[in-house]
Amino acid sequence: MVVTLLDYGAGNVRSVRNALVKLGHTVENVKTPEDIVTAEKLIFPGVGSFGLVMHRLQEKGYVEPLQRRIRENKPFLGICVALQALFEGSEESPGVPGLGIIAGQVVRFPETQLSVPQIGWNGIKLQKESKLFTGYDNEKLYFVHSFHAPVCPATKDWNLALTDYGCEFVSAVEKGNVSAFQFHPEKSGKAGLKILHNFLTSEKNASSVVVNTVRQNSKKTQIAKRIIACLDVRSNDAGDLVVTKGDQYDVRSDGLVRNLGKPVELARRYYEEGADEITFLNITGFRDFPMQDQPMIEVLEKTSENVFVPLTIGGGIREFTASDGTSYTSLDVASAYFRSGADKVSIGSDAVYAVLEYLQTGKKTGKSSIEQISQVYGAQAVVISVDPRRIYVKDPVDTGHVVIETATPGPGGEKYCWYQCTVKGGREGSDLDVVQLVKTCQLLGAGEILLNCIDKDGTNSGFDLELIAMVKNNVSIPVIASSGAGKAAHFVDAFQHTAADAALAAGIFHREEVTIKEVKEAVQAAGVEIR
Repeated sequence: MVVTLLDYGAGNVRSVRNALVKLGHTVENVKTPEDIVTAEKLIFPGVGSFGLVMHRLQEKGYVEPLQRRIRENKPFLGICVALQALFEGSEESPGVPGLGIIAGQVVRFPETQLSVPQIGWNGIKLQKESKLFTGYDNEKLYFVHSFHAPVCPATKDWNLALTDYGCEFVSAVEKGNVSAFQFHPEKSGKAGLKILHNFLTSEKNASSVVVNTVRQNSKKTQIAKRIIACLDVRSNDAGDLVVTKGDQYDVRSDGLVRNLGKPVELARRYYEEGADEITFLNITGFRDFPMQDQPMIEVLEKTSENVFVPLTIGGGIREFTASDGTSYTSLDVASAYFRSGADKVSIGSDAVYAVLEYLQTGKKTGKSSIEQISQVYGAQAVVISVDPRRIYVKDPVDTGHVVIETATPGPGGEKYCWYQCTVKGGREGSDLDVVQLVKTCQLLGAGEILLNCIDKDGTNSGFDLELIAMVKNNVSIPVIASSGAGKAAHFVDAFQHTAADAALAAGIFHREEVTIKEVKEAVQAAGVEIR
């Protein structure tokens, strides 16, 4: 079958395209407004903020053809923001009209103890029978969003599935041949691919039967704690791109860069083993202009062909001027990575510089990498990679930073410490503590924190639970625990003793000391929700 994709030039549409090709279909892009009306099957992957999506649709003359196609009940599948676009508007972009197919407004998740954005694997409660979910066995699906469609009388005839996250919201809609999901089927592994397959191969869905007033699964859904495989990628001494691993950020052994495998092959292995996400961190020092960083672009492109869980890329997400004098913004760099298959970008040193600038003036400039990318792609696309180290002090008054009393005294018996943020892969320190950094990054528009720890890196002694607890107490966005995992029990500790949303490891997975399956079994046995 030829599937028509509404690609309006924003975000990671490559993953949807790759999923369709993987399922054996040919993909064509919408080239003219009329293509929207005449396509046999149309998929609209909404990527970015509500305002950006609607602006692009208006700019290209796509709004009226979309409304017409839906009125004519032609096969249509919307993904993520495309579901939200079916409504009259959104709190995310006040005053911007949606398609107006469903009455009501999309709203932000309520302030609860849960992190916002919702990032991760959650369940759904089917409200009526649909061929889209033939063979679906209550697997968790991947969500990433800050705004949701509330359950209300206006959605009653549309509700296909509901999900719980602080409140109950609409996670899938269907009426006749028109369907849309808040979750990402193309990022939901084999379960998501099956749902896409059902859309592409099903006959008309107009005969869907409402299951009276009884829900097929009325039990509240729960978001899973994520297990993430991280691949530190850099050029070795022969110029080949390899996965490596450091010991307190030193990636050399006997003078050579440690080579633990090829990035594309390892990523696919971790996907098959059940990793909930894959993170690539390009740690090549002082590399060339990132827009010409073809090896990492190629890694993303090839990985996304066979890996259908979220991909994050970090390294080089910053403003840059090429040798020919051409200037590129951090948004330009991020956009290149998104088009290559990334779902999120991770910002490291540039976040420290942005926070230092903000703290000097107390004003947002709109020019930082965090602000630029968040404004276009949404907060959920921006991860802050924090590289702190402990600075021990004898008395809290000895520093102007946020200090904790630690259960791990310093070399001189110091009972207190603060966490200094570093740049350039831990090579340089700053006069900025981790609480100042994460709180300001959230204010600037970041959607997630990847919390490393130089003191723990490569030690296999467990995560720094004190650091994780401190950061979680100061932000409302998701936090990924990183650095120090040596066995499955360390993941259990992170989830039982802190409110970490996810936990990440690298070396123990690369060296096959512990498998992702073993980690998930241990976490589940401890009573923690997993996928």
